[in-house]
Amino acid sequence: DQADTLEQMEERQALVVALQAITSAGTHASSGALPANGTPGDVAPAASGVTSTQWLITANFGAETFRNGMDPMAVAKYLTTLGDSFSIQWNTDQVPEIADLVYDTCYTSFVMELSSNQSKTDIEEAFSFVEDDCEFSVVARESTHEKMKRSLEDMPDVPRLGDMLVAVGAVTDKVLDGVLQIQAQSEGFEAGKPRLGGLLVEKGGVSAELVGAALNKQQKIRDKQTGEEGRFIRVQADRLDTVINLLGELVIAGAGTGAALAAFEDTYDITVETLIETLVESNLNMNRLIEEIRNNTLGLRMVPVGDTFTRFKRVVRDTASTLGKEVQFEIHGGETELDKSMVEKIADPLMHLVRNSLDHGLETAAERVGNGKPPVGHLVLSARHEAGAILISIEDDGRGINRDRVLQRAWEKGLVERGFVPSDDAINMLIFEPGFSTAEQVTNLSGRGVGMDVVRSNIEALRGSIKLHSRQGQGLTVDIRLPLTLAIIDGFLVGVGESKFVLPLESVVEVIDCEGQTTPVDASGRHCVELRGAVLPVVRLRSLYSIDSGNPRRVSVVVVQSSAGRYGIQVETLLGQNQTVIKPLGSLFKTLRGISGSAILGSGEVALILDVTSLGQMAGSLPTSRYSAQSAIQTSIDFQSKNALGETA
Repeated sequence: DQADTLEQMEERQALVVALQAITSAGTHASSGALPANGTPGDVAPAASGVTSTQWLITANFGAETFRNGMDPMAVAKYLTTLGDSFSIQWNTDQVPEIADLVYDTCYTSFVMELSSNQSKTDIEEAFSFVEDDCEFSVVARESTHEKMKRSLEDMPDVPRLGDMLVAVGAVTDKVLDGVLQIQAQSEGFEAGKPRLGGLLVEKGGVSAELVGAALNKQQKIRDKQTGEEGRFIRVQADRLDTVINLLGELVIAGAGTGAALAAFEDTYDITVETLIETLVESNLNMNRLIEEIRNNTLGLRMVPVGDTFTRFKRVVRDTASTLGKEVQFEIHGGETELDKSMVEKIADPLMHLVRNSLDHGLETAAERVGNGKPPVGHLVLSARHEAGAILISIEDDGRGINRDRVLQRAWEKGLVERGFVPSDDAINMLIFEPGFSTAEQVTNLSGRGVGMDVVRSNIEALRGSIKLHSRQGQGLTVDIRLPLTLAIIDGFLVGVGESKFVLPLESVVEVIDCEGQTTPVDASGRHCVELRGAVLPVVRLRSLYSIDSGNPRRVSVVVVQSSAGRYGIQVETLLGQNQTVIKPLGSLFKTLRGISGSAILGSGEVALILDVTSLGQMAGSLPTSRYSAQSAIQTSIDFQSKNALGETA
């Protein structure tokens, strides 16, 4: 009924999911009841909240049992008081013909299946009076719940929560899709959608313990990817030989410098001028050798991206077959080399982008023919070196981005002020906003876990950038630009008081003098300056990190470019360009916002490496997620009026 409210639709969907969970095979039954398949392991835990153990009890009574005053039936009845007995089978194979029967001789034995929260010792005490005349065993049987938990532990690396629970039989695909629909329709989707695990417990009938086990498995997968993988790498012998030869030359150069110093100190055979000349020449030679060793050592970690690209062939084939589409997949530049750690970390974002192109970008054969295109779609994955970085491109000849639809969706979600139309590039980048989707329904390929915002975050975590080139109705190209290595960057060194900071040189656009033209600074160090008639948000490091630097004689603003746009960073000293070896932050500082690492300078000082993207988000004035024409106009008016009144920071 179209008149139904969103609340009514959600309530109806929740009821459907709950009914599906109840009727699904292997779901929870009431305590003590036998499931349809008669398997004791499928019985739910007792209502008391204590998890019951399934016990298999075997008892073989000796011939003297009756003569010693014991009754096997009494033992069996006592066992049933310790829990719920699902079955008991009496073995009468040893009972002779009636003519041979001795009335006081015991011939019986039984096998009982018992669900009980008692310990093994408590159950074994039932045989304490017959233990001399009975051989018995009490063995815990693994319940379905425990089997699912063990299956989760033994499962190969499956990163998505829903897929793991489906694989072990904790929930069906139909129930999972229903829960995902509820998640997608949630009113709080933009601000942070409800956790899938919580919805599966609440709506899907999955136990919290199983969801917790699946989440633990996810964490182990992440730890494995970040901690264990990539510890080994194959190195070509000629590259290793080159590094060893260069090290030999460096040792010789160092020995030559030491010999010159010894000759001067011991015998004064050389003059001071000759010594200085020798040392200068030796220093230049050693610097050259160090640079060559650095470049060649970094080359040891470089591997071709072709091996990673080749893995996508099967993904494209299987996904296209599932979607009923015909796709021609091409790989270019597979020989392009990239740092091994970068190759491993870029694989998942590339996988998502490739599947996104297949699902949303390329049309079916019938649609393509109707649009005057060949029936077979074209998808190209390429890599090449460009300006000291690597450029990875994913290009398809599909629909492209429907800008009108994206803008309408952004208006509906409040990401863009209704009526305001950003630039085409800004509209394209809206698809990377958290919770943004134009998909009509959740499918196996869309809406299950990783969103485009996560893809962008993962790429930016590698100091990379992503850009879209859309041709509506003709196709889309996704360009990912990455540094060649995560070990060394070209940095721009700046100072604030006694503290030193490093900015990635590739992010620096220009440096301007802002003396006397800033708006008042707020508590977080944010303000604005005018840059060629436009308003530039600025963050002051001295205020942001509470650095005691007194009153600097001169301040400058370093204009940087991030994925959200341009902004400025106010510093006090410009120390120039240098190559920076990145050192990871300790666990105590990993959550420090605006800082991505550290570096040790030649003087022995420690400099912090600024995270341009995170720092820009902290600036607060950047148009990172909401575009508003009115707010931009008001900011400009406020800035100009305050500047006219002479209010400066």
